[in-house]
Amino acid sequence: MGNTELLLLIAVVFTLAGLVKGVIGLGLPTVALSLMTVSTDLTTAMSLMLAPTLATNILQAFGRRGTFGLIGRLWPFLLPAMVMVGLGGLVLQNANLTLLTGLLGVVLILYAVSGLTGFVLHVPERREAPLGFFFGAVNGILTGMVGSYAVPGVMFLQGLNLPRDAFVQAMGLLFLGSTLALGVTLSGANILDLEAGGLSALACIPAFAGFFAGQAIRRRLSEQLFRRLFFLGLLALGLFVSVRAFGAL
Repeated sequence: MGNTELLLLIAVVFTLAGLVKGVIGLGLPTVALSLMTVSTDLTTAMSLMLAPTLATNILQAFGRRGTFGLIGRLWPFLLPAMVMVGLGGLVLQNANLTLLTGLLGVVLILYAVSGLTGFVLHVPERREAPLGFFFGAVNGILTGMVGSYAVPGVMFLQGLNLPRDAFVQAMGLLFLGSTLALGVTLSGANILDLEAGGLSALACIPAFAGFFAGQAIRRRLSEQLFRRLFFLGLLALGLFVSVRAFGAL
């Protein structure tokens, strides 16, 4: 793929990913990974999404009061979600990338099915810390392996029955910490180089354009309808990515 085609792909993909993020509060790395892996390899897609994901999640995590209160409550979940990214990164360095791309497709399918069926995990208050540690660790490993931040971390956060704004803010904290940890992991593995970092920074422009447009759309469009369309799209992308990857093995 030439430089012009890559820049055009980045512009289209990250505008769309930012649009989804602006409307429903999540989905930028998921959409970006899904679409970028169709034309590039998994490690390139993971590198390109870092700066836009980091920038938009800083806004989401610190855009309202209560951030440090949430960190105080959720640290047993957030800490392993960050630390275990390194373990997933070790798998990324030594595993078959085609196989990991197929795993990404499976993760997307599971995430989409859970959203479409309305599955909500119930987390009893007395078990919040141990379950948080478990889900955070699994989330971190998957983040390091395939760059997907949402499964099963978002399911755990949904199970806490947080108020809507606090839930969106908690997702921002998870995604922000995961992005920082993934950036360190990819840099240490020499996957994230200067060129990829520059392209990732450039991708912030279409991502923010889509993000702010998505926020404007959010005020006019039924969020429930858009979430359903989002999960249907993820299901289709997950099936395409997994079939394409496993078919090449």
